[in-house]
Amino acid sequence: MRVVLASVPWSPIEMPSLALGLLKSLTLKEFPEAEVEVVYGNLEFVDWVTSRRAFRYEDYKYYDRESCYLGHGDWVFSSALYQDPSWKMDEFLEAFGPRPAGSDGASAPAPWLEATLWLHEHAQEFTDQLAERIAAGRPDVVGFTTTFQTVTASLAVARKLKELSPDTVTVFGGANCEGSQGEALHRNFDFVDYVVRGEGELAFPGLLRSLREDGPAVSTINGVCWRDENGTSVFNRPAMKPLPPDAMVLPHYDEYFTRFAKSEARRWVEPRLVIEGARGCWWGEKHHCTFCGLNGASMMFRSKRPSQFFDDIVTLAERHRVLDMLVVDNILDMAYLDSLLPQLTEAGVDLRMMYEIKANLRYEQLQVLAKAGVVCVQPGVESLNANVLKLMDKGVTGCQNVRMLRDAESLGLTVIWNYLYGFPGERDEDYTSVIEQFPKLHHLCPAGADDRLGIQRFSPYFEKPELGFTERRPARQYELCFDLPEPELFDLAYLFEAPARGIGDELAARLTAGLNEWRGEHSHSRLSYFETDDGITITNSRPHFDWDVVRLTTPLERTLFQLLDDPRSTEYLEREAARRAEAEVEEVRAVLARWSELGLVFSDAGRMIHIVTKDHNQHLMRILVGRELATTQHQSVAPVAV
Repeated sequence: MRVVLASVPWSPIEMPSLALGLLKSLTLKEFPEAEVEVVYGNLEFVDWVTSRRAFRYEDYKYYDRESCYLGHGDWVFSSALYQDPSWKMDEFLEAFGPRPAGSDGASAPAPWLEATLWLHEHAQEFTDQLAERIAAGRPDVVGFTTTFQTVTASLAVARKLKELSPDTVTVFGGANCEGSQGEALHRNFDFVDYVVRGEGELAFPGLLRSLREDGPAVSTINGVCWRDENGTSVFNRPAMKPLPPDAMVLPHYDEYFTRFAKSEARRWVEPRLVIEGARGCWWGEKHHCTFCGLNGASMMFRSKRPSQFFDDIVTLAERHRVLDMLVVDNILDMAYLDSLLPQLTEAGVDLRMMYEIKANLRYEQLQVLAKAGVVCVQPGVESLNANVLKLMDKGVTGCQNVRMLRDAESLGLTVIWNYLYGFPGERDEDYTSVIEQFPKLHHLCPAGADDRLGIQRFSPYFEKPELGFTERRPARQYELCFDLPEPELFDLAYLFEAPARGIGDELAARLTAGLNEWRGEHSHSRLSYFETDDGITITNSRPHFDWDVVRLTTPLERTLFQLLDDPRSTEYLEREAARRAEAEVEEVRAVLARWSELGLVFSDAGRMIHIVTKDHNQHLMRILVGRELATTQHQSVAPVAV
């Protein structure tokens, strides 16, 4: 049996496909005699396009990530799917073409509009070429993985492949095949022989055995969409039990690194490894975040044994000589803090990992991550206001999220997060109170983007319209990409449009402006402290605050600073400061008011927290601050006292 597993644009080029790497390993494990090849069509596309026009990594990223919610990547290849270079060109320009200032709608960014139109016109040349290359090997089965903007390219290649090799079996799977999406895909495109819904490891081996006629009937394989003798599409119910963690195999990535070494992409990026230690979300099992559409197959949290995951990480790093690693777990298994991560630290493997975590991790827990080689975290911050976070069912507050940003900055961790708005029930004051405090936070990692909430399939907002979004329709991109009636588009879509909720456009524009300023000021904004026996020294370089150094020396100041390491109410601070530092309530209030003026504290929902990062380069900072203090004193100007 010869099996080809295909990755197409716009799959990320800086890392191999985890899905295809897992399926190759699994297929070879179950069928040792099989020939299994992973074709990285996304890398082949890079070479194809750069030989024909100017095209950069920034251009690829636009279609891979930045235009995800606009669908421009999928629209590019819709012309190849329907074999029409001008497919819905007028409709696309009407939706995303240049428009006068002040008009409604979002046009495509100017640098990419011309490229999008050119790619749309010439895309079929590439998909036909890729299909011909795959067909030349006379494969028995070709599997396509689909996530986000890879659907139309996959369909275009599959369509041409069926023309060239009618006996080749085409199989689709991946995130865009979950639930009704997979059913609609199979129902509407007859050149797709099978669709696997749910975790591929559960269904794919059985499907291959069935095709070899030495396994179960396809009608008995959970999660598979197939056609009966009349050509009618039939959908088998997905497996009820998810894949157990011990069945998660080590992915096979050899083809990626071989192809990457020959691709123009090697001039753009350094490759990274991608690995998983867990599936599902332990928080989502009890509190599914209202906007989250992940884990359509199963929310049940499962994780590998720490020893197994450790071996997988080290094996991949040694095999491919790559230390940059993306861990795709939706959330950190908290047990790894006492097992896997200390083991990585002790092993001395110089990893640079990215991990998704929950935002309420404390400094000591983040420190465990940093010591193990985690350099980037995605904590799902989403907002800095407690009321909006409650609407999301995030289980954290605005002050806790600020603590995360502060502690991550102290430890040198990069934080990836977006600011979301447009939730049913949110209020203007949930944003104005935070926007006013943005200048205080310019030294912390800013949000990468700010977006009005979009409705995703499988999210509570989609599954329960009574939460606020009763009117929903497929996002416009699906109408532009597919020649299907509205009900079929609804079943096929992952992203949906609905009447806007929450804050209005004017306040949203203020939010964007504040975040843009934050992004612009971040690189030269600092607020940090170091502590000695005689006090706490704080240095500042944030442009909105006209001071350089403050010293906290009194028992009250040092007590309050320590207490504000975590979110506290004013009442608690007044009570505890009076007890620990023997201070009067008026003294406490005066210090807190002064610290607010100096931008040392963030407040939300009746609580506050200090936002000063720890300076770990103690010796150097003492020298620098000593010099600054000496210069200041020489100029007869005393440091600010608080």
